[in-house]
Amino acid sequence: MGGDLMPSRQSHLTDEELLLAADGELPPSRTVEAAAHLAECWPCRARKQEIEEAIVDFVRLHRGRLDPLRPSAAGPRALLKAQLAEMSSQTQQKQWLLAATWRYAAALLLLAVAIAGGYHYWNAGRSALPWRASRQTALPQPSLTPGAVATVDREQVCRSAWPKNRGVPLPLQRKVFEEYGIESPEPRAYEVDYLITPALGGADDIRNLWPQSYSDNTWNARVKDTLEDHLRDLVCSGQLDLATAQRDISSDWIAAYQKYFHTKKPLETAR
Repeated sequence: MGGDLMPSRQSHLTDEELLLAADGELPPSRTVEAAAHLAECWPCRARKQEIEEAIVDFVRLHRGRLDPLRPSAAGPRALLKAQLAEMSSQTQQKQWLLAATWRYAAALLLLAVAIAGGYHYWNAGRSALPWRASRQTALPQPSLTPGAVATVDREQVCRSAWPKNRGVPLPLQRKVFEEYGIESPEPRAYEVDYLITPALGGADDIRNLWPQSYSDNTWNARVKDTLEDHLRDLVCSGQLDLATAQRDISSDWIAAYQKYFHTKKPLETAR
């Protein structure tokens, strides 16, 4: 057997690129290339998982310790009131009272700043849960669902015997709902959908899946299916590059629909 079984070290993604990929912050032009590389490179996938696990551990550590460590304002406030009441009856200690008042006011101010900063950090850690995507539920959250590709080979995509989406296994669906903070979803309330459809080389990867709500009467799953079919026709007829189609649908599929159908709202036949 000849040939290398693993990409050369020079072709590996850097830790910075892996971190940006985990946060969904890679430039669009680099996102598809990085996803294609990760689909083929075990070392980079393993390193990316290590980075993500380290981030999760860090957030859990701070979230678990923040509330117990956050000081209460009740104690200093009660102490200040008691000392003010005592000192108000002692006119000879007015100067000391003034200094003490300033000291405790400063302490309360610092306490308020600490509480506000702690709450901001805690709230930032919860920003993805529960999920609230832009344009309501029509678009996925980029940090959770940046999209992932299995192939960028146009010939492989166009000769596929299964051009439509494949079913998502129930255990993977449950994991998707868990990531998006959706507990006990109502039956038929969501479709766990591929961001980049397998018909365009999309991967069976949790980074390529999100819960698309059926309650959206405008930009729903059926409208997206129409876009997927149209993009595949353009790719397989040679009118559109596969990587461009993958990038457009993963960046903002609604904007891609408006671009390729030349309309601001879904066509009647797609609703």
